[in-house]
Amino acid sequence: MLGALFGLFSHDLGIDLGTANTLVYVRGKGIVIREPSVVARHRKTKQILAIGSEAKRMLGKTPQTIEAFRPLKDGVIADFDATAAMLKHYITLVHQSPRPSMMPKIPRPKVVVGIPSGVTEVERRAVQEAAIMAGAREAYLIEEPMAAAIGAGLPIEESSGSFICDIGGGTSEIAVLSLGGIVVNRSIRIAGDEMDEAVMTFVRLRHSLFIGEPTAEEVKIAIGSAYPMDKMERATVVRGRDVETGLPKSVRLNEAEVREAIASVIAQIVEAISETIQESPPELVGDIVEHGIVLAGGGSLIRGIDKLIATELKMPVWVTDDPQTAVVRGCGKLLDDPALLRKVKVAARKV
Repeated sequence: MLGALFGLFSHDLGIDLGTANTLVYVRGKGIVIREPSVVARHRKTKQILAIGSEAKRMLGKTPQTIEAFRPLKDGVIADFDATAAMLKHYITLVHQSPRPSMMPKIPRPKVVVGIPSGVTEVERRAVQEAAIMAGAREAYLIEEPMAAAIGAGLPIEESSGSFICDIGGGTSEIAVLSLGGIVVNRSIRIAGDEMDEAVMTFVRLRHSLFIGEPTAEEVKIAIGSAYPMDKMERATVVRGRDVETGLPKSVRLNEAEVREAIASVIAQIVEAISETIQESPPELVGDIVEHGIVLAGGGSLIRGIDKLIATELKMPVWVTDDPQTAVVRGCGKLLDDPALLRKVKVAARKV
């Protein structure tokens, strides 16, 4: 009863706490925050200096006294204090609004957080602790493939099978869902970050050029593809440090080269999808063949990845609308559906 009363006045939140980006959905308002999951702080004092886009601009450019880094790795918390500070920053941003000085303080929010399906109990507890420390009164954890399926509008409560593949920054979440639960799932720590590393390695070996992770990510977004789509392929100029001389150097990369660089990473994702289908009950496989595989997450924006998976697995594949926000939209829908939230949550904690 008290929680429901608080919910009338607080800004309840759905959060996609991703390795690469953090998205925040406010009940009744939609997605209000899309920021990189990056924190910059002083090495000795541990004082937080920047969070989000401002911190991301510091990556690879900081002096010895400052560190800019991602507090999450492979979808789980690698630095608890930095993650809690980042969450607190975003929750505070959402609740900052001009109000009369005599008006009571806005109650702490209910928070629904998407987490990888393969995390351990300790890792789940760390996410809950971080959310509570950041100011949540209730913290519910939802597995990302379930949240992505809800955000994509799949009929997860029906008896027919739905197949979702959420390719994020740190993990690829693959699951078959039916009757409001996950029947078969696979969480692999191979996703966008591994594609960036593959581009860095390719450029170093093929062109003798050192480039940083932000540059590799820019190349992947600009001209990355998984399947040849056009006769006229795109190209871009990449600048970095020459391996031999250590001096600045520029090279021209084309789409075919980037496709070659990330091919092995995408092949592992396709293999994981195939293995998940092989483990699924035959009746659900029939539903999957009929309805197709749904792709979500930033990795699904790689050009031609749906075409490649469809060609390899001989079944329909489609990318959901605005795939980067599928998980946070799913978390947001659960804020309005307490019955479904109770059904699909994997953990809950209240203060």
